[in-house]
Amino acid sequence: MMTFEEQKDSHRNLLDDTHRLVEQAVRGLELPTPCDGWDVAALLSHMVGQNDGFAAAVGTGSAPADAYAGPLVTSANAVTLWDGSAERLRAAFDAADPEAKVYLAEFDVEVTAANAMRMQILDAAVHAWDLATSLGDDFRPAEPVVADVLGFARSIAARGGTPGVFAAPLPESGGDDWKDALRLLGRDAR
Repeated sequence: MMTFEEQKDSHRNLLDDTHRLVEQAVRGLELPTPCDGWDVAALLSHMVGQNDGFAAAVGTGSAPADAYAGPLVTSANAVTLWDGSAERLRAAFDAADPEAKVYLAEFDVEVTAANAMRMQILDAAVHAWDLATSLGDDFRPAEPVVADVLGFARSIAARGGTPGVFAAPLPESGGDDWKDALRLLGRDAR
């Protein structure tokens, strides 16, 4: 498992990679995504809302469920919304004590800031893949992220998945750790 400093570096890289994808996405906000019923605009709204909710919770120890609500995303504001939320999230984790308790109202769970970071890394990596796939591109995070996300995805799938958060788990194929992580989180990665 990565240290908190390694997590922060990996997370920054994921946020930067996603910035580049968001810049491309402004021309295709109506495209479908691997997330059932969501187009690119809805996916980006969710991603911005997650960034803001986690930033508020990590920054103060708790944030209400409505802090995770995503804004209306348009081609005119998508990059600005993403960049602002990513910066707030980076700042919150940069200032966080990894052992500080963080209540995540959206999941009704209290975790350490380090575990909140792990949850964010999984979310950021998987949604970067969702976004890239929607745009006809491929996305694969760095191998330490792949290993961490796969381990976390296995624990989520072993609990029966996370209804309402990710689609039902699909079986691992055993051929590629990243694709297996995505499958365990309900993505039909081939």
